[in-house]
Amino acid sequence: MTLPTRTLGPTGIEVSLLGLGGMPMSISGRPAEAQSIAVIHRALELGVTLIDTADVYCLNDDDLGHNERVIAKALATYAGDRSRVLVATKGGLERPNGAWTVNGRPAHLRQACERSLRALHVERIALYQLHAVDDRVPIEDSVGELARLRSEGKIEHLGLSNVDANEIDRAIAIAPIVSVQNRFHVRDRRGAIDNGALAKCQALGLAFLPYSPVGGSRGKSRLGQDPTLLRIASKHGASPHEIALAWLLGLTPSLLPIPGASKVSSIESSVRAAAITLDDDDRHALQ
Repeated sequence: MTLPTRTLGPTGIEVSLLGLGGMPMSISGRPAEAQSIAVIHRALELGVTLIDTADVYCLNDDDLGHNERVIAKALATYAGDRSRVLVATKGGLERPNGAWTVNGRPAHLRQACERSLRALHVERIALYQLHAVDDRVPIEDSVGELARLRSEGKIEHLGLSNVDANEIDRAIAIAPIVSVQNRFHVRDRRGAIDNGALAKCQALGLAFLPYSPVGGSRGKSRLGQDPTLLRIASKHGASPHEIALAWLLGLTPSLLPIPGASKVSSIESSVRAAAITLDDDDRHALQ
């Protein structure tokens, strides 16, 4: 199938209505590099043109940029058309001894961005996102540094991740923001609806990129056993995770889910979700 496209917020750039999250390819339990490259190639064959990554999708601070390097290698070895592919990455976290810690200091963000440029083998990053707000650093300082990097031509568009409605307002007062990436799935609405982020994005015309749209590494099995999702999945001849993605895709055109994948079968399943249309009864049952 050919994936439909949606506009990436106010950029005017058309990307596939769902993307590929690279995180599972590079953290603990990651597959062999050849398998990850096969997943990316299959995603591209299926029409996926949005790939999301981060410098900290890796094992620890000695492994920074692992996922970015895998994506760069996959794109370089892909025989098909790569001209429409948009790679989005993030900075603002660190991985000391495998932990996940926040660092929104301007100097760190500059270092992270420049390292990502090298890992991705690009002169300018299409979409660079602040990975998280650092409680020790005003968001204005973090976004201000990203704005300077943008003015230097190292970043084309700016995005945010793990933010609420107020933080979106504060960031957009400093620099143009085109997207927000927060955790969001049918059974976890805290990062999208409860904190006002999705409504704010809709009001401002920003793209909203739900991560962990089928539950993430910890919640995927719970979603797969959800009785309501199982019932609707049986009705449509689909999997519960495909129904969870279809639910997201039907909410609003501003949504661009980025399900992660470390197996070819996983990205194929995600793409199948784009062809599922839930009826009013299905959507009511999932409210």
